[in-house]
Amino acid sequence: MKLPDTAHTSRPWRIHDIAPDFRLEDVWGVPAPGEPDDFPRAVEAILSSDPSQSRSRAVRTLFALRWKLGELLGWDDEDAGLGSRAPTLRDRLPTDLREAPAPAFDALPFTSLYLLEDEFAAEVANQTMHGVTHLGLVPDGAGGHCGQMAVLVKPNGLFGKAYMAAIRPFRHLIVYPPLLREFAREWRTRAREPTVASRKAPA
Repeated sequence: MKLPDTAHTSRPWRIHDIAPDFRLEDVWGVPAPGEPDDFPRAVEAILSSDPSQSRSRAVRTLFALRWKLGELLGWDDEDAGLGSRAPTLRDRLPTDLREAPAPAFDALPFTSLYLLEDEFAAEVANQTMHGVTHLGLVPDGAGGHCGQMAVLVKPNGLFGKAYMAAIRPFRHLIVYPPLLREFAREWRTRAREPTVASRKAPA
């Protein structure tokens, strides 16, 4: 479910101080209730996600097209990523966040920034933009908790702005709804298993 921007901006997330120059692109509610102790499992579900293996044929097709275009046009080349075109946001982290766990992703080209008891952030950069995926655990108003995912971006010039505008309808209508449902199912499954979300990303 897509949420109003205030669902993210009204909460005291640490990412507000880390990425104040990033634009809030989307806020989504994750349809999976959980308890505070379940948050590491939610993070594990994100770390292991692979849209190219989605149950949705449309999602698989769109991601395959995106990766192919990136390969042909050099959007995802090393010199367009973190530390090259875009400085990593880890350089902005205060000491306590630098010392927080930064678990590694299995398939997606993201780099974790920090993991706290109710907040997780990761970044990605390519020729089109520098982006942040933020996951938080919030009260659901019924005595429990649920997930909230926000996407923050800094487009790379006019091309990046045009690219983000062009893919917005696809993200809203085709990509996010099925992916978030899959994420919710995976979260429920992992809630019954030990967590390994504290694993460190490779240096």
